[in-house]
Amino acid sequence: MTALVTPVTAAELAAHRDELADLLVAVVREGSSLGFLADLDHAAAAAWWETLLPSLRDGTLALWVSRPAEGAPVDGTVAWARETKPNGRHRAELRKLMVHPAARGRGTARALLAEAEDAAARAGVRLLFLDTETGSGAERLYRAAGWTEAGTIPDYAADPAGRLHPTTLYYKHPSPRPR
Repeated sequence: MTALVTPVTAAELAAHRDELADLLVAVVREGSSLGFLADLDHAAAAAWWETLLPSLRDGTLALWVSRPAEGAPVDGTVAWARETKPNGRHRAELRKLMVHPAARGRGTARALLAEAEDAAARAGVRLLFLDTETGSGAERLYRAAGWTEAGTIPDYAADPAGRLHPTTLYYKHPSPRPR
């Protein structure tokens, strides 16, 4: 099944905030390390999504959602944030690639990643980078998609249970997919 991946505007984010909060809570409770601990509740997740609104409005953040079909609930997201400092405007950080636990194994993460990479290239981003928990399933995805490992930092972040884990940094020079 191919995921339907679409960009999200600030107005759409505001309108679907609760749905996105449900997704974030489900992914964190399943154990994904996304910067939150297991006690994340719906209100805190919704508030976090709202913090993205200014960056979506000013264009420094690009966000996509995936759905298995038109009108179906959101089953995944990905974003990238462009650097705003003058010496780094050529790069962006890939953020919060997440897929609902019930939707995994369907190519959703690959579809979201490909769309984010393609959009970055079209926007003139020449370098994408990310960090992910070392040893996670996400590492296989990034390697298969042509990302290059840059190094590992020990005890970088806590998982949802509060245990410290190393993180691995990756980068990629995106290029647009043939249309």
